[in-house]
Amino acid sequence: MDALAEKLDARLREWKPETAAEARERITEVIELADHDVLDVARSRSAEQEVLDLLDEPPTR
Repeated sequence: MDALAEKLDARLREWKPETAAEARERITEVIELADHDVLDVARSRSAEQEVLDLLDEPPTR
């Protein structure tokens, strides 16, 4: 098994059931995007957070 798959398997067993369920949903979405070769079209959470951070910054003069 791939190291990432092993890590995910371990975490899914350790996390609270609600957290594991949320992770499963999001991972399923990523797999579906990858299957359709559209990962580059989907907004990444980090890019979204960068924009939100920029919007929260006070204006510079």
